[in-house]
Amino acid sequence: MSSSTERMPRLLALVPYLLARPGIRVDEAAQDFDVTPKQLRKDLELLWMCGLPGYGPGDLIDLSFEGDTIVVTHDAGMNRPLRLTGSEATALLVALRALAETPGVVDADAVRRSIAKIEVAAGQAQPAGVVVAGGVREGKRTAETRETVARALQTGRALRIRYYTASKDQVTERTVDPMRLLIVQAVGYLEAWCRRVEGVRLFRLDRIDELTVLEEPAAPPAHARPTDLSDGLFSPRPGQREAELVLGPDARWVAEYYPCQELAELDGGRLRIRMRYADESWMVRLVLSLAGDALVERPESLGEAVRRRAADAVARARHLPSTYEH
Repeated sequence: MSSSTERMPRLLALVPYLLARPGIRVDEAAQDFDVTPKQLRKDLELLWMCGLPGYGPGDLIDLSFEGDTIVVTHDAGMNRPLRLTGSEATALLVALRALAETPGVVDADAVRRSIAKIEVAAGQAQPAGVVVAGGVREGKRTAETRETVARALQTGRALRIRYYTASKDQVTERTVDPMRLLIVQAVGYLEAWCRRVEGVRLFRLDRIDELTVLEEPAAPPAHARPTDLSDGLFSPRPGQREAELVLGPDARWVAEYYPCQELAELDGGRLRIRMRYADESWMVRLVLSLAGDALVERPESLGEAVRRRAADAVARARHLPSTYEH
């Protein structure tokens, strides 16, 4: 039995695969897709009913597989194999590398083989602005942080961390008892018992400025439970407001660094996002720090607060003494 989640990628890949191998035997194709010949024939029968809107004789995929071989006689435009973009390959590689180094993975060798195959398939699709280290495209400091956290988990040691909380624009020092490493949407998190707040917290790895593995053992209390992520990583909290922003090309990093929802790709490389915030003054500082690369679409009160703060800054600047000699 083949589940729908397994079948859909196979159906999308079948037509370009068969076009590249006209007359291939059914049993050979089934072996390449790791299914039985019977299942492959069922897939081919389903493809007969797929195609372009109109669904007439010239719109549907047409194949011949009555004998032992398969020939595509009409591809209905499905003639290109699926390929990973550079960003998709990056996200997948980062997640797989972290998974391979996480204690408790059943078959780490299989994960590493997958990493090697994706690296080969990704070819030259390397995004700019990141360090390629150990086959994983992520910031060097973040990679070192992840390795240190993984080592603390393996040895059962507590950690002392210096952590930046973006929503409060605040840096704090904490002693934590590591519980697990998480990869959510290609971003790494440490889940740990925080002794400072006496609760389970998620710490984003790229916001840990400093960390030290302590000699004392990690000892999360018995009642500490992993975070329920069934409704997503960041669920709405009372008092939070939502902002819609349009980010310019140079400000798109905001959508990766802060929890938000991407709404639409716009012309000129711009991106419309929605993000929650509790502190308006923090949100105003964020928008102003983007130096014109962010436009507040709503709420109107946030846009007005940004305009007021910018006007105040310009007014104060007019009264500053000149640093130039005339």
